[in-house]
Amino acid sequence: MVEEELPQPIPLLRPELGVPDVVDTEDAFNKALDQLESGSGPYAFDAERASGFKYSARAYLIQIKRTGGGLHLIDPIPFGPGHPCFTRLNHLISTQEVILHASTQDLPCLRELGINPQILFDTELGGRIAGLPRVGLGALLESLMGVSLAKEHSAADWSTRPLPAEWLNYAALDVELLIELRDKVEELLRASSKWSWAEEDFAAIIAAPPSPPRVDPWRRTSGMHKIKKRSQLAVVRQLWQARNEIARELDIAPGRLLSDFAISELATASETTPILNRKHLEKIIRPLGMRARWLENSELWISTIAMALALPDDQLPEVRMKSDALPAIKIWRDKFPEKYAPLSHARFTLSERAQELSIPLENLISPELVRRICWAPPEDGSGVEKTLIALGARRWQAAIAAPILESALLETEPLELPEIAELPAEE
Repeated sequence: MVEEELPQPIPLLRPELGVPDVVDTEDAFNKALDQLESGSGPYAFDAERASGFKYSARAYLIQIKRTGGGLHLIDPIPFGPGHPCFTRLNHLISTQEVILHASTQDLPCLRELGINPQILFDTELGGRIAGLPRVGLGALLESLMGVSLAKEHSAADWSTRPLPAEWLNYAALDVELLIELRDKVEELLRASSKWSWAEEDFAAIIAAPPSPPRVDPWRRTSGMHKIKKRSQLAVVRQLWQARNEIARELDIAPGRLLSDFAISELATASETTPILNRKHLEKIIRPLGMRARWLENSELWISTIAMALALPDDQLPEVRMKSDALPAIKIWRDKFPEKYAPLSHARFTLSERAQELSIPLENLISPELVRRICWAPPEDGSGVEKTLIALGARRWQAAIAAPILESALLETEPLELPEIAELPAEE
């Protein structure tokens, strides 16, 4: 029997009504708002940042489309946060649904400008909950609408001015069919009785507070696994902070001034190799694919390393931070068997349930919440559902996961799975 070939997706090359001019004057912005106000239904939004090029995560282009209200490309830079036009736009969307794809990426830069959606539909998250295997914008457009979308400019430097015409075309296409895609995803969610789940998740994203600043963000520097001594940690910390200060001042991505791996390598080498001049510096970082810009601040890097190495012991960072994080899972079996036994049962049963519901396990329930319940079970077993909600789970997630966790908490022997037992031992 010959398998029937699926039809090839139709390339989406240009918006149906062409690429609009960039809105970069107050008069043009107000005209765009007039047109959007005359439309109906939800607003499709997207934003382009200059990640990897700029220090800030601000939006350098905002795309908006509404049925009957046109497609608009707005340059936010001439206006800035809190401009009356953004205030007016925020008023227009205050009672309307806003459609975003992967909303948690774009919401911070939109909110920075004063655009605060109150009703959200996230096409990526909706696709996950619906159980679709691929949920990127291009993949959803292909599977649900039969069109293909090029993504060749997704990593471009959107702070460039003027923006090239082909970039603007790419940006416009990101919202060209977003409203229609939203409707397709809703159909799937309703057909699988998951619409209420998605609504709760969308509302939770809108209600979520901003993430708190990280404690000691320099500890997340790539290559830290090689750092073993407090003096080396001091070099990482001081280089990271010096780099961050310049990057913020110049609004340039820190990695363009000096890469994370260069910082880690310099810290490692500082223990045995003198770094007293530009040649010493260059010898260490050249094998990492050194860029000329890394040496523009060579004197600062050298003096910073010297300062870090001269710190007294009481000013050196500790090797390990005090944290309320749970112990690594890999040591639970041996050191905390009474915690590991219920965890092994919970993970297996939750994974099976996720497959039955056609939803990724991490969208069914956060693995971190499962670990926390198994590590510190509620004194009253019937309080698992309430505890999950208090820890941040959605009500629908808690309703599904709580009975499974309550059963798992009664287990005293770990669940041994054949496929795990048969794995070859690590060398």
